[in-house]
Amino acid sequence: GTTWMQEILTLLFSRGDVLPAKTIPNWERAPWLEQIYFRDALQDTAAHRLITTHLPARVLAPALQQSKAKVIYVARNPKDVAVSFYHFHRLAKFLPDPGSFDTFLTRFLEGTVHYGSWFDHVKGWLGQRQLLDIFYVTYEELHQDLRGTAQRLSAFLGCPLGPETLGALEQHCSFVAMRDNAMANYSLIPSEIMDHSQGCFMRKGEGG
Repeated sequence: GTTWMQEILTLLFSRGDVLPAKTIPNWERAPWLEQIYFRDALQDTAAHRLITTHLPARVLAPALQQSKAKVIYVARNPKDVAVSFYHFHRLAKFLPDPGSFDTFLTRFLEGTVHYGSWFDHVKGWLGQRQLLDIFYVTYEELHQDLRGTAQRLSAFLGCPLGPETLGALEQHCSFVAMRDNAMANYSLIPSEIMDHSQGCFMRKGEGG
């Protein structure tokens, strides 16, 4: 869902020009707040800065409340998150070995995985709806109505969305297009960081 939203926002801000999405890695287009390289992104004075994070509201919201930032929060069914996160642990060498799925699921339900409890995370950000300029969307909504979600996002961001932009967005932001795009599928990440022999970052992209 995070990767999907990065691509959608890239196409919105480029007015449908797919070149940035096909030539610049998504971690440069929308840098991760948690990563050390983010310090360089702080020098960027562009009118529209895309910043990605998985941080919980209790960590980040107090600072955001003092800013003019717009927040887009993508949530997903916890059962699908658990499966996706388990497979990501198998790929990511910077995360602990997940063990069996049953073992990982227990930790997921206990909230002892990276970034803590899914339940607390979602409730935390939902609790900010009166305090922040926040757009809440689910992974399932993106599947069911990508066009409608893009239109609502454009209104939220004050970013015009013409027919050509919408067409390019729908085409580029399909799961197949993102799975085959090296700038989005994390295949460029070195093997010492992600063990690509354990599978693909973009797996099925389905709900349920």
